[in-house]
Amino acid sequence: MLIGIVGKPSTGKSTFFKAATLAEVDIANYPFTTIKPNHAVGYVKIDCVDVDFNTQCNPRFGYCTDHKRFVPIDLLDVAGLIEGASEGEGLGNQFLDDLNQADALIHVIDLAGMTNAKGESVEPGSYDPANDIRFLERELDLWYLRILKKGWEKFSRTIKQEGSDISKAIAKQMSGLRVDEDLAKEVIKKLNLSDKIDIWSEEDLMNLASILRMKTKPMIIAANKCDIGVAYENFERLKKEFPEYVIIACSADSEVALKSAAKKGMIDYVPGNNDFKDLGKLNEGQKKALNFIKENVLRKYGNTGVQDVLDKVVFDILKMVAIFPGGVNKLEDKDGNVLPDCFLMKSGTTALDFAYRLHSSIGDGFIRAIDVKTKRTVGKEHVLKNRDVIEIVAKC
Repeated sequence: MLIGIVGKPSTGKSTFFKAATLAEVDIANYPFTTIKPNHAVGYVKIDCVDVDFNTQCNPRFGYCTDHKRFVPIDLLDVAGLIEGASEGEGLGNQFLDDLNQADALIHVIDLAGMTNAKGESVEPGSYDPANDIRFLERELDLWYLRILKKGWEKFSRTIKQEGSDISKAIAKQMSGLRVDEDLAKEVIKKLNLSDKIDIWSEEDLMNLASILRMKTKPMIIAANKCDIGVAYENFERLKKEFPEYVIIACSADSEVALKSAAKKGMIDYVPGNNDFKDLGKLNEGQKKALNFIKENVLRKYGNTGVQDVLDKVVFDILKMVAIFPGGVNKLEDKDGNVLPDCFLMKSGTTALDFAYRLHSSIGDGFIRAIDVKTKRTVGKEHVLKNRDVIEIVAKC
């Protein structure tokens, strides 16, 4: 799974990326600090199933703290996008194409309104962040439209002459953006488009591109810099103005500070929590800075927002579930690690799907599955739930 982090320059996008991954990236308050895309691992948080078995897990990937399991996901931070990106402005085509394989997007905006349309610093509150939501929607739609219309005259003529299936042809044209035949057919039907592709209008094509974009690149809004100026007022307004989006108030700077202090053993902090514990190693300046975060971010918004964004994009927007392999009589692997693995699977995943996720030979040899919590045997069509622990019985 790959989640793309997007937005205009200087909104704190790279800081958000660092907060989510603690990766070393260039962070500066000027446009195009990021030129090449940054790739690193972030983590989504779930209640670990080890607590259900009165034990402590030993993850092979990710980690577990206070029975909160952090499961790795791939994050990609591309350079800031500006108006005209879909036409190549600011190397826009290159950066957009970096997002081809992204399953979903996190759009980082400057909630404090202190970055203008070009990514330049302005007085806090002087710029409306709602403009950025609309701007990115349009640039992404135009990016899809550019790919859809590539060689359009020849494309439409070929379909007309050969009588090709329109949805199949659209899917082939847009395959790099994960548009398949079923999706193309669904959207064409939804828009009530004619089966004569050569009479489709520019508006028809734009609507098609827009819906395909929303379906294949769903987006969450990370409203960054929530602790500055008019940010809170903007946050409340944007939630009303854009009810179709999940909008999370964030302070990426605060999350970086908290994680860094925790990494140095100065505080006890679990990402996504609404508080931290001072371990008595902070100097007065550090105490003041972290108390500011406690009062203006954690108590005001409930947390820094960074972990919430990651969790919601994976579990609420992409509808993933976390499934653990395990045995009724043994939760350990051959090395003695308890519940070492956790897999993120699409909602609706069956026991057979999970068997194939473990290994193709396990799927091919599937006999039955066992719900380890209830010790109930289930068949291959049984739909798995979030935090299920499943044992697969298969032919050798």
